[in-house]
Amino acid sequence: MRLAGPLRIVALIITMGLTWILVTILLGGPGGGLPRIQQFFTSPENSVTAEPRARKYKCGLPQPCPEEHLAFRMVSGAANVIGPKICLEDKMLMSSVKDNVGRGLNIALVNGVSGELLEARAFDMWAGDVNDLLKFIRPLHEGTLVFVASYDDPATKMNEETRKLFSELGSRNAKELAFRDSWVFVGAKGVQNKSPFEQHVKNSKHTNKYEGWPEALEMEGCIPRRSMVG
Repeated sequence: MRLAGPLRIVALIITMGLTWILVTILLGGPGGGLPRIQQFFTSPENSVTAEPRARKYKCGLPQPCPEEHLAFRMVSGAANVIGPKICLEDKMLMSSVKDNVGRGLNIALVNGVSGELLEARAFDMWAGDVNDLLKFIRPLHEGTLVFVASYDDPATKMNEETRKLFSELGSRNAKELAFRDSWVFVGAKGVQNKSPFEQHVKNSKHTNKYEGWPEALEMEGCIPRRSMVG
């Protein structure tokens, strides 16, 4: 029983000694306590510097357009569920959110010099009147840019005059456009050559991505501004 007191003192000394050693290790000597403690509690994930996100430019393009060019991005409709989008110079010209798209052909007319939107309309090419479309694209002024994105069915109501007018705007595929094809196109009034900005996928049960419809098309690029007519 007499040994209980000395043993308690020895145990207390050992405990204090171990505590002092632990504190010394964590603090790392005078002035080094906080960095050591922070390092002790910092996980490897937090110590790695996060990589910067890839910068996006106008309309989400991966790189900027040259001077005197207009940045654009457009997506055709997906089946008859998701509407098309047309973006120009970081401004959404047509989309479901803007509530200005519809079944058929979605067309935005743009001033080729200033890049300003002139008019945007959707034309039902399944049950609508093709004459409404003809009245829209017949009187275009020289240099007007024409953005076209299909949704559901772009061609059932198309006639020869319609196909001819789109071909004159620079389209290669307007003459063969058919029921439920996917089509995106940028043309211009007065062009001499075929437009480099056009994509077309045929409606085929063997290759369709959706039941009854081909895949949606996405196209982006930089369009040279039209020159002022002196």
